[in-house]
Amino acid sequence: MSRAAIILAGGKSQRFGRDKGLVKLADKPLILHVLDRVHGLVDEVIVCLKNSSQLNHYLRILPNEIKMVIDAGDLPQCPLTGAFTGLINAGGEYSALLPCDTPFISEQLIDLMFNIAVGTDAVIPRWPNDYIEPLQAVYRTKAALEAARETLKKGDFRMRSMISLLKRVRYISTLVVEEIDPKMYTFFNINTPVDLRRAEMLIKRGIKP
Repeated sequence: MSRAAIILAGGKSQRFGRDKGLVKLADKPLILHVLDRVHGLVDEVIVCLKNSSQLNHYLRILPNEIKMVIDAGDLPQCPLTGAFTGLINAGGEYSALLPCDTPFISEQLIDLMFNIAVGTDAVIPRWPNDYIEPLQAVYRTKAALEAARETLKKGDFRMRSMISLLKRVRYISTLVVEEIDPKMYTFFNINTPVDLRRAEMLIKRGIKP
């Protein structure tokens, strides 16, 4: 089974105020933390960006083998647009969809989701309150691409709407995730400067970035 990782870096970063993927944590841009976590698990990495200006910045920091693609200009900036762009360009049978601002992603969790995705259209973490984590999940590339295309055609830009079109979705309880990652740092997002300072403190306490 061939694997791809799609990293979404084209968000608006409204709460942070600047491009989060380029923000440095432990002297390294956030997107490189995510890349380091997943590069040994996949056959290709695709980074989805919003425009050519952003592309110029990422060309300076990403390795040459990383495929960088720009979202379609006629679609609004949202995770589903980024996912659609990434899925079009993914060659892997299955694709992990990931944000650029989660520096403590669990390699063990991503690998587990790839392994149990065989025969399904998606493997998605789900909390006891039914909240799901669609941006730290694994999808069968072709099925998810068609579902994303159909959802966007309807003028619907919600990840949940795309997922609702998939026929075979396997949800993995966050109770299982907790066994792999007891502190659940895999879902820790850097949304604000306060979050960044907290991440810096975690690293000082010995959490591996």
